[in-house]
Amino acid sequence: MGFVAAFDKSIFYNQENRYCIFQLKTADKMVPPEARSSFKQRDHLIRFVAVGYDLPRDDTVKMELEGTWTNDGKHGLRFEVEHWKEILPSTVQGIRAYLASRSLKCIGEKTADAIVERFGDRSLEVLEHEPERLLEIRGITEERLEEIKTGYMESRVMRELLLLLAPLKVTPNTALKILGHFGMKGVELLRESLFRLCEVPGFGFRRVDEIVRNSGGDLHDPIRIQGALFYTIEESRGKNGHLYIEVERLLRDAFKLLNEDLDKPLTRDQVEQQLAAMINLNVVVSSGGNIYLPHVYKQECETALKVAQMALHVPEPVNLMPVMEHVRNRLGITLSQRQAEGVEMVFRHNLSIITGGPGTGKSTILRAVVEAYRMLYPERRIALAAPTGKASRRMAETTGVEDAQTLHSLLKLHGDDSGQNKKQPLEAGLLIVDETSMVDMWLAHQLFTRLPSDTKVLLVGDADQLESVGAGNVFQELIESGIVPVTVLDQIFRQAEDSRIAYNAKFINEGNSELYYGSDFIFIPATDQEEAAETVCRIYKEEAARVGIQQLQILSPYRKNGEASSQNLNEMIREEINPEMEGKPEMAYGGRVFRLRDRVIQLKNNSKMVLYNRQGDIIGKGVFNGDVGFVREIRPDTVIINFDGRYAKYPLDSLEELELSYAMTIHRAQGSEYDTVIIPLLMAHWNLLTRNLLYTAVTRAKGRVLLVGQKKALFTAISKTRKGKRNTLLAERMRLYHRKLTSQSLTAADTPMRKAS
Repeated sequence: MGFVAAFDKSIFYNQENRYCIFQLKTADKMVPPEARSSFKQRDHLIRFVAVGYDLPRDDTVKMELEGTWTNDGKHGLRFEVEHWKEILPSTVQGIRAYLASRSLKCIGEKTADAIVERFGDRSLEVLEHEPERLLEIRGITEERLEEIKTGYMESRVMRELLLLLAPLKVTPNTALKILGHFGMKGVELLRESLFRLCEVPGFGFRRVDEIVRNSGGDLHDPIRIQGALFYTIEESRGKNGHLYIEVERLLRDAFKLLNEDLDKPLTRDQVEQQLAAMINLNVVVSSGGNIYLPHVYKQECETALKVAQMALHVPEPVNLMPVMEHVRNRLGITLSQRQAEGVEMVFRHNLSIITGGPGTGKSTILRAVVEAYRMLYPERRIALAAPTGKASRRMAETTGVEDAQTLHSLLKLHGDDSGQNKKQPLEAGLLIVDETSMVDMWLAHQLFTRLPSDTKVLLVGDADQLESVGAGNVFQELIESGIVPVTVLDQIFRQAEDSRIAYNAKFINEGNSELYYGSDFIFIPATDQEEAAETVCRIYKEEAARVGIQQLQILSPYRKNGEASSQNLNEMIREEINPEMEGKPEMAYGGRVFRLRDRVIQLKNNSKMVLYNRQGDIIGKGVFNGDVGFVREIRPDTVIINFDGRYAKYPLDSLEELELSYAMTIHRAQGSEYDTVIIPLLMAHWNLLTRNLLYTAVTRAKGRVLLVGQKKALFTAISKTRKGKRNTLLAERMRLYHRKLTSQSLTAADTPMRKAS
């Protein structure tokens, strides 16, 4: 439905993404009675609550609204604004009020008065078509004119962009991203072809194609073909983790996508011509018959070059014998020969790797390296980092270095673009990165391109775990390159109660299904997903009573598929241990319900989230992907989460960053450790059952593993190796640059800045 309304008062507004909850006013009787405010005003207008993005916050601007009435059961009937369009005023008084409102940047009340006094009811026309005439107004300089022109242009382009993209249900927040990608020419470019949207991350080809098909657009448009090629490359990267796609595969997949249900199919020649045009314009990069997006090609090449340079850098020699003796006495530990070699390797090279499974002594080596470095270089900074907050805190506990951070915090990254921090070098004498198998190509590039030549780097991880969620397979490629020294720990030292976990992890990794079973490694049969889910719920309650919810985790291969998926198990477990009760607060938002005392997990890095202690004092910033907490308090417009004594206040629109975490996917659990894990394993999950998936799940447990499901599914997982090698040439490029640097034959033509052919 659509009607005209104006701003009345603000209930909630998020400055970051412009999400708002406003009370609006209208004369339209179409507002349902149950949505109307009971308070009567002198103007006799109807008041109601609306939610949306970037709605005008001034009653001088009227809006033409489109959307739906919704009721989440907590806040009553509200209008969810899907699209809105400003209705610009035509009277002098209206124009003055509009210019003085907060709708336009860089124009305050005094400037608005001066503009209207000079140009009257032609003020908006002058701003639109003759902005230079503003120089006729005393006090407006050339510099001020540019500010006004830019602010007015942005507002106008945003309005036009939202109107143009109304069929795609684009929010103002998304429109801002589009504006950032295309600049002020965005509307003009998209009017020529909506398929240019496929260049913007997050805009799938199918979404745009459906709109163009329904509107009778040209399905032979060359930009449509380019959009399909972009989409195919992005799909390969996002779904399969590939850094490149082979030319033949790209042409085949794009050709198939373009001709779905097409009466007059495109020819292969037409697709090839557009790919050639994209290569010639450097819109995509062709390298040896492989097609990259330019920024991905640059990431791979620049990272490979930096690794090769670090591998060739020889640090100053040190006498390690007295240092190692000090470490043994100070820490009270005895290192095995392989562990001692690993510590020495760190000081013989500026870049080195230590890899091994659970119980093989990685933590012991970290403690030894930190202690040795402190003795040798007491004034130099030691930096510890990991991809997740939980892993970084575990590093701090293990090593005694209290300021261990996430890689995003260490590198001052906010989101997917490093922005102004790109050229800031990392200040550290020694950097240790744990859980490096989780580091994707983008993050590795951010890290390596900021490392000074004299920083010593130790990468630690388990090469047999799942690859990074993002594209690339950096840790494995570094190991396979052969130019980075690697210490492989394969001796299991744990002899405590949990030894079966370490040994069984080793067996799984070797493809051996003859596992050890006992009190700390148990298999519980279940015939199907329904029985498995019921069994998981039952033993979850038993284990929760034994070790507590914080030390217990369900890990499922699937997020949504069936009763034994993490999503379904979350709902089942929650109703068992934290059921809905009269008087217990809960918050419904975006199809999710959060209840007081619920266990939740952060889904993305948010370095700007302010953290408080129990007394309400600010103690820092940042919650990160994988952080687990509990719902401490629910207010009308805020949910407060307790992350191990660090409290974060989530406004309603930030709740999309959270989900229940009684159960989670195995991929999501990377970098975490729990006392006990419960793992449903069924043939219904067949296509995800692989050796490294099961290995990753089992190695999340320190004390106990409970497998629930079918033995056939267990044997299948152990027998299946990785799903397929990711397309990346990182290791090959490292070796190439290493050879060229060694022979001093590296030239400008070898750098990623060239135009590849």
